[in-house]
Amino acid sequence: MRRTASPLSLVLLGTGVFLLVLAPLLAWYVAPRAKSTPVDIDTTTVFTGTGSYFDTKAIRTVSGKPLTITRQVRGDVADSTKAGRAVWDVSTSIDTEDTLPAADTTDSLQWTLERWVTDRRTNEPVHCCKEQPVFDGEAYLKFPFDVEKRSYRWWDGTLGSTVTLRFAGTKKIQGYEGYRFTGTVPPTKTGTRMVPGRLVGLPDRGQVLAEEWYANHAIELVVDRRTGRIVNAAIGPRKTVRAPGSKKDSMVLLDSRRLEFTEATQRTQVELAGADSDKLRLVSETLPMGGGAAGAVLAATGLVFVVRGRRTPVRGAGPGAAQGAGTAP
Repeated sequence: MRRTASPLSLVLLGTGVFLLVLAPLLAWYVAPRAKSTPVDIDTTTVFTGTGSYFDTKAIRTVSGKPLTITRQVRGDVADSTKAGRAVWDVSTSIDTEDTLPAADTTDSLQWTLERWVTDRRTNEPVHCCKEQPVFDGEAYLKFPFDVEKRSYRWWDGTLGSTVTLRFAGTKKIQGYEGYRFTGTVPPTKTGTRMVPGRLVGLPDRGQVLAEEWYANHAIELVVDRRTGRIVNAAIGPRKTVRAPGSKKDSMVLLDSRRLEFTEATQRTQVELAGADSDKLRLVSETLPMGGGAAGAVLAATGLVFVVRGRRTPVRGAGPGAAQGAGTAP
């Protein structure tokens, strides 16, 4: 009798070995490449709240008024295809009841157009492609993948510099838990602008090169741990004007204690974060771990069957053949 491997044992062994090879490939090769900032993005986020702003028609600051910030982000796919970079064009407008909805963004209380370029894997800034502004830091419109429980340098476009946001535990948004980061911006001079002297307490002077100051009462960002997507944002911007050399605000341009994502924006961000997080979990954890475990079981089972084999009679090796071998023809 001789032993031969059954087709089933070979299939089990082959499948097991394949899964054992596939598991680390998914974890070490596929998963890191799946953590890549999208380039074909087209999203709109909306903040709402109340605050004060300078009414150019009334020529005075009005208080307790509804304010809306609308931010639209569109990816420039053509410029993003080179060197693993993500190029995003970002339009941000601040509107009052009178300017919302605005037929033209230039009619808004304030409107900016920026161009952000980042490394798709690390989220580090890439200074190219007509980037505007030239920015720094490690967190911007999103955080890096695999967010850690530590402080991050977040770029504040109004400040024109980074703000340290500290990890402040977790918080649920629409039932979805994320990492919470908080920070503030103390009053900081950010530039100058020409204004009528009477608006800054200098009525005897026609035009004055006044100082622009900016502060942020509170910044709170809730971030998806796996993808770095911001599922909720709340800010408290304050922009003022001071007479040259003065230590006191002369006029408030914009001031709000809290402008926050609307519930609709929160839901959209949570849905996107959940879907992307599930995909990353699948290729980085579920498939590698499940495939590795299943591969080990199948390979071990197939190997046992191969070793045991099945007994197959050797042709001409029966009792009759042995008897005939001793008989002369």
